[in-house]
Amino acid sequence: MTPFAIAGVQMHVSALHSNVEGMRHRLEVLMARFPWTQMVLFSELAPFGPLDRFAQPFPNDALQQFRDDARRFGIWLIPGSMFERAEDGRVYNTSVVINPDGDIVAKYSKMFPFRPYEAGIAAGTEFCVFDVPEVGRFGLSICYDIWFPETTRQLTSAGVEVLLHPVLTGTTDRDAELAIARATAAQFQCYVIDVNGLGAGGVGRSLVVDPAATVLHQSAGQEDMFPIEVDLDQVRRQRETGIKGLGQVLKSFRDREAEFSVYDRSSGADAYLKTLGPLETPRQGSTRGLHMSDPRTALNHTERPDIPPHNLSVFQGKTGSD
Repeated sequence: MTPFAIAGVQMHVSALHSNVEGMRHRLEVLMARFPWTQMVLFSELAPFGPLDRFAQPFPNDALQQFRDDARRFGIWLIPGSMFERAEDGRVYNTSVVINPDGDIVAKYSKMFPFRPYEAGIAAGTEFCVFDVPEVGRFGLSICYDIWFPETTRQLTSAGVEVLLHPVLTGTTDRDAELAIARATAAQFQCYVIDVNGLGAGGVGRSLVVDPAATVLHQSAGQEDMFPIEVDLDQVRRQRETGIKGLGQVLKSFRDREAEFSVYDRSSGADAYLKTLGPLETPRQGSTRGLHMSDPRTALNHTERPDIPPHNLSVFQGKTGSD
């Protein structure tokens, strides 16, 4: 058995002032109550909230305080993420991994900002994989990243056994996200530690899933600290023998005969995707993507002012063309 104790902290997050001291206070309480905790994960954008006007340069004072806390408690610490203002002016959604010596050993910027709603946030391009000595290999993704299985595929193909997943989901798609978290654990035979915030930080309902897609812990809608001891040997066993002795998913992917031409942008396999409209926020009364039987309503002229009303009938029966 290779046990390792990971605690998620689901806490109230304010949008208009710093939450750093609140995080440090909860960390103090957590370690007093559960001193056997070895790693702590906070939710996405917990330190300074969801508004990018509070973007910070890296390094910054808050990171130094978190480094001090990691060293003081002898823990691995992932203090959620924060908006990072880079030297070139671009803003990223960035997380760091701090080891028990207080060193930042990894840094990760969210690959899939929640566009179009997070317009203006730059996308990261580097994956985050790090090892906890004598324990196992961990990977980090942030919120919307998990909706794209390619991100977890890359991480687990590099040997990641535990996916750390800070989120900020305060919207009605939380049920879908929870389903994706469970599916991710089963598809990639890994633990998923999914930590959401409260208030401006989300609707809670944080989740811990094991590599057989069994829910080990499900938070509700109030503050919660949940240390869970995971067993990395369970990951290794199931990757060799299958989930409950059944599907050996990673090995089946490794031994595949098919190649996926959709990932070659020049192959033309993604031609359908090019027929979809622009990535933008829906407008009131939008009919995008709907099949309309009446050519006069097949396309709302306010959505495509470049097309005269008398030409709208040519779009009848087409989906995604606006």
